[in-house]
Formats: sequence, structure tokens, C-alpha cells
Amino acid sequence: MTQTARVYGGSLYELAAEETLTDTIRAQMMAVQDLFRENPDYLALLCEPSIAKDERIGLIETAFGEQAERYLVSFLKLLCEKGILREYAGCCEEFTRRYNVDHNIAEAVATSAVALTDAQVSALKEKLEKQSGKTVVLTQKVDPSVMAGLRVEMEGTQLDGTVQGRILGISRKLADVVM
Repeated sequence: MTQTARVYGGSLYELAAEETLTDTIRAQMMAVQDLFRENPDYLALLCEPSIAKDERIGLIETAFGEQAERYLVSFLKLLCEKGILREYAGCCEEFTRRYNVDHNIAEAVATSAVALTDAQVSALKEKLEKQSGKTVVLTQKVDPSVMAGLRVEMEGTQLDGTVQGRILGISRKLADVVM
């Protein structure tokens, strides 16, 4: 994430917090981010310098003006006007980071060789919440290279309970003993 995205995303978060609109704007930001991901040509069009800024800003108003919170529409227009609309994903990341801090939420990613059952996901989420003292938003990834076990990444910490991770740990200990 760039410094620009931190500043702009953080500023929008502060405004949303002042107006008690953080939940609404966050949900709408994610919807817009999904739209940009699914339609990269639309984002490219909004960033195209050969199209007049007024015309690009008009496209934003037409697409989002009736459906999105006015602060978010104005934010999108500002990014377009400044020529930094491609920083939008980073702005969403910073907005979400600040939201999570204020709402005591931790995001975690669990990676396993096969999909976890609902009961396993629920138990893992409960254990992570108990350990962290935060509400955990858990995303699950399947990676056959994990072989067996589970790897969890949360708030910059990796908990590796995979067979591969355990073998690597044993290898390191053996290397330390041999040296």
C-alpha cells in the first residue's frame, strides 16, 4: 500500500467515523472494489488521460451517484480528478485496517490441503478469538502443497501446524545440533 493510499483511505475513514457511516461506506467501498476487479476495462476507462476529466467524473456520477453514499461518490471523483484512481484498492485496504482496529476485528487466513468442514472452521475461529481477544474474520484457502495440517496467518503472525512446517522445524533443530 502506498503512502497516498494510506492518507486518502485514512481521511475517508475519519470522515465516515465522524458521520457514523463507517459500516455503510465500508460495504459500498468493497462493492466498488469488486466491480473494478470484475471490470478492469471500466477502471482503465476512468483512468484514461485522453478522456477529459469532466467526462470521467461524469461517468462516476452516472454509475454511482444514485446508489452510493455521497461521500464515497465524492471520494471516487477526487481520486479520478487527482489521477490516482488506481490507488483505490490501497485506500480500501487502509479504510478496512482502520475499521478493524476501531471495531476490535482481526483478519485471519487458514490454509489447508483440503477444505475444512463448517464445524472445523467454527472451532478454529472460536479458538483464534479466544487467543486474540478479538472478533476474527476467517478466510479459508485450499492449497494441496500444504500436504497435511493447517497454516494460519493472523495480524502478521503465522501459526504453522502443517506437516511440512513441522519437518522444517525439525530440520532446523538438527542443523543447530550438528553445527
